[in-house]
Amino acid sequence: MTRRKLSEDEVTLWRKVADTAERLHPGASSHELPKPKSKSHKTPRPHLTPALPSFEVGSKAPEGRSGHDLMGSVSDRVARQPVQMDKKAFGRMKRGKLKPEGKIDLHGMTADQAHGALTGFIMRAHGEGKRLVLVITGKGKSRRDEGPIPTRRGVLKHQVPQWFALPPLKACILQVAEAHIRHGGTGAYYVYLRR
Repeated sequence: MTRRKLSEDEVTLWRKVADTAERLHPGASSHELPKPKSKSHKTPRPHLTPALPSFEVGSKAPEGRSGHDLMGSVSDRVARQPVQMDKKAFGRMKRGKLKPEGKIDLHGMTADQAHGALTGFIMRAHGEGKRLVLVITGKGKSRRDEGPIPTRRGVLKHQVPQWFALPPLKACILQVAEAHIRHGGTGAYYVYLRR
């Protein structure tokens, strides 16, 4: 590919611009276009540290994360919540020593049905002065993963803790914890209500 020659007008324009500019390299002759650098003299780039750790084919993935789930399990998120209630009562509740004063079973409901039923149940229990209620969500059905986007097991198990954190339930709830095995284990939640 041959380079195009500048026309007379282009050369005149270039000289006018070059005369008004300050030279970066005063030793260079005037009105010359800089020569392009040859590709064989590349300056070495500084060594950049990779953003991701090195990976070798056949190596194991780091422990602690399963598959593509970046959020972690619902059980872990509920367990990491700070304790708002009396610590002794919280310990007794987690060991299954406190008896729930009411319970609701959301099995077989759609998310819309369950949200309405749960909101009504919690509001009534709070109005009646109850302190500890049990919300049974179930663990969810296991199904084959048919697509590239992973789906969570147990829609209600994942949705219910989010509903607890939203109005109007948030104003009634003091503490949420996963139930003891005798009250449903990972398929149920203890909900400790405010006075």
